[in-house]
Amino acid sequence: MAGLVIDASVALAVMLPDEADSRAEKAMKAAAREHALVPSHWLLEVVNGLLMAERRRRIPDHTRHALLESLTGFPTEFDRETNNRARRETAGIAVAHKLTIYDAAYLELAMRTRLPLATLDEGLRKAALREKVRLFI
Repeated sequence: MAGLVIDASVALAVMLPDEADSRAEKAMKAAAREHALVPSHWLLEVVNGLLMAERRRRIPDHTRHALLESLTGFPTEFDRETNNRARRETAGIAVAHKLTIYDAAYLELAMRTRLPLATLDEGLRKAALREKVRLFI
């Protein structure tokens, strides 16, 4: 399977002007060519990030709708196993690396599928390196 695991920090860095990052743009372009595999909670995290940006006036009111629309057609595959793995594998990863369960789900998915992980989250990056998971960015 070709592709990569993309976390919410990457998608938000592409959508939020004050978080712009060329590494995130590179990852999203690569995922558009291949495909992005994400845990089942990914869209919730992205929408929440945009809601928080809107509330904090980092983006104009109602910009979130247009930003979310930009994801329409993006080749995202939602992993069906994420929830089944939460109690054991993912929780174990979260404990071992002091990650949130949400971040641990990205790492578990990358480990299980042997796909590179695209993240801008430093704690998640360090955990991925400790687990010998390839980082895309």
